Amino acid sequence: MRVLIVESCPELARLWSAYLQRQGAEVVVAASESGAVDHLRDGTVDVIVLDLVLEVGSAFAVADFASYSQPSARVIFVTNTTFFSDGSIFRHIPNACAYLPSGTSPEDLAAVVDHYGLAH
Repeated sequence: MRVLIVESCPELARLWSAYLQRQGAEVVVAASESGAVDHLRDGTVDVIVLDLVLEVGSAFAVADFASYSQPSARVIFVTNTTFFSDGSIFRHIPNACAYLPSGTSPEDLAAVVDHYGLAH
């Protein structure tokens, strides 16, 4: 399973990446919209773990580009905010499949990634 993690916090990205790699996933990390889009142009992914509030760029732009360039890729949004906690993100982003707090344990995140990656 190929996973793209788009996360501005390097420590969190490393934690998630290391855990997913131990579970057998091929993981690429991008810290910004441009890094994520570059990877989506050049590589194929099954699942995108995407921080809703990126320090550089727009998570919505990444999800939109993914829906165009890789329509079967599923997006798991993670956030430390309450934006879209009402579930409305699923109305705005057609490839969104989950919405989790940034503090979700790596084990639980891996289970969600595995679920949607295998359904791919």
